[in-house]
Amino acid sequence: MAFTAFRGMKPASQFVMAAFIVLVSFVAVFILSILVAIPVVGASDMMNGLSGFDPSDPSAIALLKYFQVVQSIGLFVVPPFLIAYFFEGQPANYLLLNRKLDGGVVIVGLLAVLVAGPLVGFTGALNEQMHLPEALSGIESWMRTMEDQAANLIERFIQVETVWGLLFNLFMIAVIPAIGEELLFRGVVQKIFTQMTRNYHWGIWISAFLFSALHMQFYGFIPRMVLGALFGYLLVYSGSMWLPILAHFVNNAVGVLILHGEHGGSETVESLNQYSESFSSSFAIALMSLVLCVGLLYVMRRKTSIS
Repeated sequence: MAFTAFRGMKPASQFVMAAFIVLVSFVAVFILSILVAIPVVGASDMMNGLSGFDPSDPSAIALLKYFQVVQSIGLFVVPPFLIAYFFEGQPANYLLLNRKLDGGVVIVGLLAVLVAGPLVGFTGALNEQMHLPEALSGIESWMRTMEDQAANLIERFIQVETVWGLLFNLFMIAVIPAIGEELLFRGVVQKIFTQMTRNYHWGIWISAFLFSALHMQFYGFIPRMVLGALFGYLLVYSGSMWLPILAHFVNNAVGVLILHGEHGGSETVESLNQYSESFSSSFAIALMSLVLCVGLLYVMRRKTSIS
């Protein structure tokens, strides 16, 4: 029998219910992951590994990677399907997973992500220069410390010597976030706020704001929000969830490969980084990037006849 108790709810009530489902899913999956890990790692070793993290200990890194994957699945991948089932009963339809993509639309969408690079880099450079008022210097210091710790952890995650290690990093940092974050933020949150505001632009930007806020990285907030908005427009103008998922994957995968190349001492990667840094410091290039990106989105909108 179909579950219909939550269908027909107002958008505000849907958002509260969705947040509750996300919380329950995260806690349930996390508890299950601990129960699975204890027989393998041992309760004491697991607690020691999490509380006294040693970045030079490969087993500690492996344990954190395990929990990173589990956290992403419980927080992002599972909830959208539950929410879609409760709200509509047909998850594939609710999440726009059953819509076919035209090859030309895919090319235009990926080009939009590519040309948005200088804009994202420029907003990132501006974001890093922002400072809170003196009265909030303690909070700013805390945020900077958290940012540095997150960067150090990512650096340790990336430092792998085997192809299998690289593939797992791509799975953890590119595949799972691309699927889970797009399903939750574009498939659920954006849909709810679009219904609430009756304007898809508001839905896109509110969802992008929450998408960036959840990452808890202040000094990357603006570029991440810009990327989130771009993914939102890709969904609206393509009509398919698969395009923002693909775009998100490509964006993250390129980042992983660049960091992996840096770790391996690749001169080509270092040259590309210097090239991209010079681009990100130029307002004129960032403005050109914005114009080209908007133009490509306009082409996509015309191509798919979505108004």
